[in-house]
Amino acid sequence: MAYLYLFIAITSEVIATSSLKASAGFTKLYPSIAVVMGYPISFMMLSLVLKTLPVGIAYACWAGLGIFFVTIASYFLYGQKLDLFAISGISLIIIGVLIINIFSETARSNV
Repeated sequence: MAYLYLFIAITSEVIATSSLKASAGFTKLYPSIAVVMGYPISFMMLSLVLKTLPVGIAYACWAGLGIFFVTIASYFLYGQKLDLFAISGISLIIIGVLIINIFSETARSNV
C-alpha cells in the first residue's frame, strides 16, 4: 500500500509543479487550483508512506521521480529543451532511485 500512496504523492506533486508555470503567478484559475490542491494531497500521501518506509528512501523516490516526471511534462507542455548534461543528470537520479529500491536493504527494512 505504501507504494500506491507514494505513486499518488508523486503524481499529485508533478501535477502541482507542472501547473505552477501555467498559473502565471496564480492569475489563471484552473492551473492555480491544481497547484493549491496538488501539494496538500502530495504531502498527505507522503506522510502515509512514511508510516512504513524510511523517510530517506521515501523522499529520495518522491523527489527523484518527481524531478524526472516534471522534466518530461515540461518537455511536452512547455517545450523545455534538454541538453546532454540535463539528460545525463536526470538519468543518474533515476539510476539512484532504482539502485535504492532494487538493492538496498534499507528500502525493505520497514515494509
